Amino acid sequence: MAYWGLKAILWPVFRLLFRWRIEGSENVPSSGPAVIAASHQSFCDSLFLPLAMRRRLTFLAKAEYFDAKRTAWLFRALGQIPIQRQGGDASARALATARAVLKEGKLIGLYPEGTRSTDGNVHRGRTGVARLALECGVPVVPVGISGTARIQPRGSRWFRPFLPVRVSFGPPMTFDSAQLVDAATGRTSTERLRSFTDQLMAEISRLADRPYVDEVAGQQSEVDLGPAEASAS
Repeated sequence: MAYWGLKAILWPVFRLLFRWRIEGSENVPSSGPAVIAASHQSFCDSLFLPLAMRRRLTFLAKAEYFDAKRTAWLFRALGQIPIQRQGGDASARALATARAVLKEGKLIGLYPEGTRSTDGNVHRGRTGVARLALECGVPVVPVGISGTARIQPRGSRWFRPFLPVRVSFGPPMTFDSAQLVDAATGRTSTERLRSFTDQLMAEISRLADRPYVDEVAGQQSEVDLGPAEASAS
């Protein structure tokens, strides 16, 4: 209930304060599981993206943010799931959590770049999104978000009002799982996962109307996180 209550409050406020456009919202499945894979330039991406959607969107967030009273209420209200990133295989834990969300028929939001872009470009994606979609048999909806880096520049706690922002949803992308498995070994082909990821990032770049740079945006582990990642990058 807190999720929808917060959304009901923020939606008219954001519509009043920002000149934003939502494009292609019909590309988000009306029911069933899907991965929402978006470009990432600002912490506030994780507010604009859920507000642009009719369905509930879940992100993964650093567990430490649920320990601090000043942030815990917000992340819980936004429907975030805490994930431990210290000790063991953080990537495996994050993907296991994401799989559980998808098996419940829900939407999960991920940032394939793994961290915020600081140069305005869309960067090389990590293959976790492709692997997750393949294992769960769900579509990936590419999303380009533009304008948020000006609304909330890196390091700023405050939003700059009356600036334009655009959230563009592209057609869902699906896997042909047979083409992603190496016939000789029976294992998922790393090269084919990379190829799909590159196609996904090219579409995200087009939707965001930002140049694509075939370089990793950060040196974090292969864990695609939501708003908590943004603060940790």
